[in-house]
Amino acid sequence: MSLKSFEPVDNHLWKTSASENLYYMCANSTSHGVCNWVVEVSDQEPFCVCCRLNGTIPDLSVAGNRDLWQVMETEKRRLIYSMLRLGLPVEPRKKNPSGLEFDFLADTPSSFNERGRVMTGHNQGLITINLAEADPAERERMRSEMAEPYRTILGHFRHESGHYYWDRLVQNSTLLEGCRELFGDDREDYAQALERHYENGPPENWQEQYVSSYASTHPWEDWAESWAHYLHIIDTLETAYHFGLKVRPRVGSDESMVAEHDFNPYWEDDFQLIIEHWLPLTFALNSLNRSMGHDHSYPFVLSQAAIEKLEFVHRVVRLSALE
Repeated sequence: MSLKSFEPVDNHLWKTSASENLYYMCANSTSHGVCNWVVEVSDQEPFCVCCRLNGTIPDLSVAGNRDLWQVMETEKRRLIYSMLRLGLPVEPRKKNPSGLEFDFLADTPSSFNERGRVMTGHNQGLITINLAEADPAERERMRSEMAEPYRTILGHFRHESGHYYWDRLVQNSTLLEGCRELFGDDREDYAQALERHYENGPPENWQEQYVSSYASTHPWEDWAESWAHYLHIIDTLETAYHFGLKVRPRVGSDESMVAEHDFNPYWEDDFQLIIEHWLPLTFALNSLNRSMGHDHSYPFVLSQAAIEKLEFVHRVVRLSALE
């Protein structure tokens, strides 16, 4: 859970200047150059805690696949860092049937669409990501085709992990009824809901209840989109905290827009404090982006209903971390 500088001990062992503990590089680093995590010698595992979660990796005999996989692994590490930092269970499905696993699969570019042969999705702990998502041109094409204001690899990872943790933390818990009160009845036919969404689009007033248009598809998707959004918030605020950012606009005198990011959100119980810091930060981020001629980095507007759902996600995470 930290970034360190290592020095070589011999041809395969490393240590830090502050400790005599010995480490070796993850096998996906030494063999393929796609990982920068290390393994303690005492673990006696070839892969780091992140790469142990892999089920299927891309066919590396295909030109370009290694580079695309490296992009995937970089973003996956941001997800796994958040999971570990939040104290959530992160176990390989190979060792625990309730654990997590990732498949990175590829189609030909002509079949890269939401209903192609490789579907990005989650099924009983297995998260499948279409390798084409790591190609910026293909991802932008799909973003435009699906009319999505925001589409990133990290967003996919966070969204699909939401489905996994709904199964693990909510489905068979005392939190289920409270979840249904906010997000709706998850027993609604999912296939029919998905078909309705693709045929008719979201309801006209979706912004009043949901964090995104796709969240209106089905309660499962509402949860997963809210979960992903929660991780966006927590991780971005942590970055602001480590940079010591303070937002204080010099135009106007609205004190509600003043925020000094002097707390680590990964350790914060009070969700209201988190959201009070989030809104000024995103206002500043969007303003900076517009000054550079780019679209908003945060193309969302949070309604009160969406904030209540985010707070519920926060409560589930905090309760799970305490167990």
